[in-house]
Amino acid sequence: MKAIECLKYGAPENLVLNEVEKPSPKDNEVLIKIHATSVTTSDVLIRGLKASPVARFMVQLIFGFGKPKNSILGMVSSGVVERKGKDVTLFDIGDEVFAYGSVSPTKRHFGSYAEYICLPEDWNLALKPTNLSFEEAAAIPYGGLLATHLLKRTSLKSGDRVLIYGASGSIGTMVVQLAKNAGAKVTSVCSSKNFGMVHSLGSDKLIDYTSSNAEAQLETYDYVIDAVGNSKSSVLKEKSKKALTPNGKYISIDQGTPLTPKDAFINLKTLAEQEKIKPVIDRVYPLEKMAEAHQYVEMGHKRGNVVITV
Repeated sequence: MKAIECLKYGAPENLVLNEVEKPSPKDNEVLIKIHATSVTTSDVLIRGLKASPVARFMVQLIFGFGKPKNSILGMVSSGVVERKGKDVTLFDIGDEVFAYGSVSPTKRHFGSYAEYICLPEDWNLALKPTNLSFEEAAAIPYGGLLATHLLKRTSLKSGDRVLIYGASGSIGTMVVQLAKNAGAKVTSVCSSKNFGMVHSLGSDKLIDYTSSNAEAQLETYDYVIDAVGNSKSSVLKEKSKKALTPNGKYISIDQGTPLTPKDAFINLKTLAEQEKIKPVIDRVYPLEKMAEAHQYVEMGHKRGNVVITV
């Protein structure tokens, strides 16, 4: 099968299209013919290994020194079940599915930058929402699960005021929608070119972080949610950390280890089918343009998700 392999950490050019052995499903696994995957910020961070010396060491301790132990990156997939192991009961051949290759910090499976992948049936794997294309389905798991992780650290209730810093990215666009579904009053921080899109997702107020009077537009919030983490900072972000009500809370995506439980994954599927959340896709690239897709994501200005068709 065709797959994109990461030959070593570093530049996007280290992502190379090769022919590799097609996987075979174990007794509890399904073999998925992948139709779409996505390039996430996490993928770019792993491939580029741009971090502090301590963080670089930790990344290599987990993923491999010098180059990834699993040379095929990618954790998001959508496609069709082509084969299944003898113990599989939840899926049939021909089922259209979508998946995220992680159910806990110790149970992860990369490999979606390829034509095929095998995953256990009880992992974050489900029938694809029928109202979404394969490309749209591939744009849900990463941002949706991380957004859910952020909001689970709140006690969000209807009427709460929430500021979302980085509202136009893959995580931020999902936080906006999930917070709005909970009845929050949402203020979104992003560039003005993304105002229309973020407003359509439910934002009540918008702040352009490049504006000269951005800090003056801050109010006080029950929750300030940082969906971009330490990779980006500004005077506005630093001031927003203190723009809290007496019992307010600042929450960053870089705090703690994100959890991706199966119930959260299934909830995203349900919300998508009910059209309570919708994936945002910025660009779509073919598999052979993976390096170009990584270059674009690395620039840090994508709207929502970058999807790869396989």
